Amino acid sequence: MKPPWSRSGRGFRATLWTLGYVALAAFPVLVLLVGELPKGGGYWWDFAMALGFGGLAIMALQSVLTARFRRATAPFGVDIIYYFHRLVAVGAFGLIVAHYIILRMRYGAVLGPVDPLSAPWHMTAGRIALLLFGVLIVSSWWRKPLRIKYDRWRIGHAIMAIAAVILAVIHIHGVGHYTRAAWREIVWSGYTVVWVLVIGYVRIVRPWSLTRTPYRVVAVDKERGRSWSLTLAPEGHSGLSFRPGQFAWLSLGTSPFRAREHPFSFSGSAAEAATLRFTIKELGDFTRTIKDVRPGQIAYVDGPHGVFTTDYHARAPGFVFIAGGIGIAPCMSMLRTLADRADSRPVRLIYGNRRWEDVVFREEIEQFRPKLQLDVVHVLQEPPADWTGLHGILSEPILRAAIPESAWRATFFLCGPKPMIDSAERTLHQLGIPLHRVHCELFDMA
Repeated sequence: MKPPWSRSGRGFRATLWTLGYVALAAFPVLVLLVGELPKGGGYWWDFAMALGFGGLAIMALQSVLTARFRRATAPFGVDIIYYFHRLVAVGAFGLIVAHYIILRMRYGAVLGPVDPLSAPWHMTAGRIALLLFGVLIVSSWWRKPLRIKYDRWRIGHAIMAIAAVILAVIHIHGVGHYTRAAWREIVWSGYTVVWVLVIGYVRIVRPWSLTRTPYRVVAVDKERGRSWSLTLAPEGHSGLSFRPGQFAWLSLGTSPFRAREHPFSFSGSAAEAATLRFTIKELGDFTRTIKDVRPGQIAYVDGPHGVFTTDYHARAPGFVFIAGGIGIAPCMSMLRTLADRADSRPVRLIYGNRRWEDVVFREEIEQFRPKLQLDVVHVLQEPPADWTGLHGILSEPILRAAIPESAWRATFFLCGPKPMIDSAERTLHQLGIPLHRVHCELFDMA
């Protein structure tokens, strides 16, 4: 009997959840086709209505995608769900924009004046919703170039999303062209109720549940490369179990209701159930404050999440980890766990850094050699004068030199800067490594 996390089991569940999502997104449009349609619209009118209803349905489902329901995200990984969330939001926004453009070009008189002081209130609500959706897209895709701090963006994103959906629903009910039938009104009311319940779960129920399982910081250890390791111990509960390589959202020194949480990979062994360990590099506004955390500080952990783990590949003949900088954190969790479990399969670590003194965990990695069949390949961009190893960035020539043909049958895990991951994926594809044996950590949020 295959374990529930086997690839085939996950594939079946992924298919079911995908079909469910498509059905929920398409249902409001299909409802328009059932029963008697309002007369006098014409093809372009009906097409524009379908675009608007479909776009809004997808936008409303965005809150479900980011609610972190574990049963729904388990087959894909939350990082994939969030990446899909960003892409599908652009598509939904495009549908809504097309809805407005068609109506403005062909039925401008129906839309009325643009001036909000003289326009019908429900038309103004729809236009404000469209504007808010646009701001959401721009601020999400270009948050870093716009220098919007993560915490501010996250709170603003939630407020604007809620306001935009409410205004769009007001617009639909105000127009009433396709929702006059009582049963259609019930359908949209049902969607609105479900959306409100999801928001309530995300903003109230889940934070409340986290307050019942607090943690305390028991150690703050300085690592190489401007990185710090936090060790947390559960307070008044048994803690949580995780798979090596997974991650969690971490709140430090603040209530979980304040929505100031950040995603970090576990770096400790999954065999150490009594404590949790995260290794964090100083890269942004929040991560630069990690060094100021003191033992005894309260913390809350929402996890575990993710499918970036060796546990889902029990039959793999071996593993190759390709890590850049602090991308070593989830790989270190897997290495530590493999060592604690006395795993005998061959493991190769290809680890890229700028300088030798920046190599996080370099001493502990060497200590794994007697415990694991481990080969380590360090790649430095600025090597010391006596360096005899590989040097440069983790580009195609370097990776080809670092991955012998004997390792091609292994399962690969990639974590690091996005350009490094893209280069590694291309190289592995050129080497003939099947896609299902290449796994990446896609997070770039905090």
